[in-house]
Amino acid sequence: MPHLRFTYVKSPVWGKTAEQLRHDVIDGNDPITGKPVMQEIVAELTTPISGEDTATRTIPQSAGPETYGPETAESLQRLLMKQRMTDYLPVVLPTKERVDAMLKGTSRKPDDVVGKMSPTPGVYEYWSYTVRQVAVNAVMAGADPKYFPVILAIASIGKESISSSDNSFTEAVVINGPIRDQIGLNYHIGALGPFSHANATIGRAYTLLSINGGNCGKVDQTYMGVIGNPMNYANIIIAENEKESPWEPFSVRRGFKPNENAVSIFEGWGMISAKNSKYAVWSKDMNFAQELKNIANDQDQLFGILAVLSPAVANYMKSEGYDSVDKLTDFLYQSQGESAPHFRSKAQINILVTGSSNNLYWDYGGMHYVKSASINEWI
Repeated sequence: MPHLRFTYVKSPVWGKTAEQLRHDVIDGNDPITGKPVMQEIVAELTTPISGEDTATRTIPQSAGPETYGPETAESLQRLLMKQRMTDYLPVVLPTKERVDAMLKGTSRKPDDVVGKMSPTPGVYEYWSYTVRQVAVNAVMAGADPKYFPVILAIASIGKESISSSDNSFTEAVVINGPIRDQIGLNYHIGALGPFSHANATIGRAYTLLSINGGNCGKVDQTYMGVIGNPMNYANIIIAENEKESPWEPFSVRRGFKPNENAVSIFEGWGMISAKNSKYAVWSKDMNFAQELKNIANDQDQLFGILAVLSPAVANYMKSEGYDSVDKLTDFLYQSQGESAPHFRSKAQINILVTGSSNNLYWDYGGMHYVKSASINEWI
């Protein structure tokens, strides 16, 4: 509805006194039109409905023309950046030859619809995308064709990597199964960092697809992050260290077979080192389970907690008697004293294992599980 009637008020409206709200909002001006807010509201409510008010239309999905040219490589980079089709870093130009090579990474047809995405479901309309369109973004990210089934599986979930929320959320992608070794994903030293071509480009492809396939990340249009989040560049790619973990992989806990390739998506604030917390202690007699419980109970309830443990820490907890993730989760969920459990359910507590064992470090963040998908379906 292009002529839908609405009024803007000065934001934010929470965290203010009644006097401030009256001054800034009730007696204030619309920050867009400059008109007094209350007068504008009354006028919009009392002016008779016109034909323009009831007219409807659709916003056509467009990630640009099918081809560009004739252009130089340099001018194409500038054009893609100007059109907000990149993450503002140089991309690999998606020539027909490169896209065709990427398409060889899957048995699916180029015109098969993979999924759909919206900057915020229920607020913005969905854009859909095909295997070929996902391939274009995978090429731009610099991905290898052998990574393509993983990228397609992520795309099939339809969860945007850049939300329109002013909270500046980010996403984490957990990858399980033999494909981790087959494509060279890093789950050892520096597992969450830019130390593997597969980790880095798969994460970047997710962001570029969200921009071009899901209409995400357009400042002042589909993105309102107050501070922004640097993790949006390549998201958080977590290949689980299944070999050194004392517990079953996360994908198995979600119903997949032990050797099945799968991706799972989390959303939330991001990840930080546990040493950032006042509850992280170093002592001769460590109690990592209690340390994790103290940190978990200090988290905001919106997203719960995602703990990413190094194998050394995970095996230390196993030696303390937590021989399964369920047993550890039960302990973390239990109330302390007579108070009620901190989280609404055990589902708000998730634990992963990755990284190396050269020291007793681990990360955590307020992130909740969204959905999983099979990678095998896209090979």
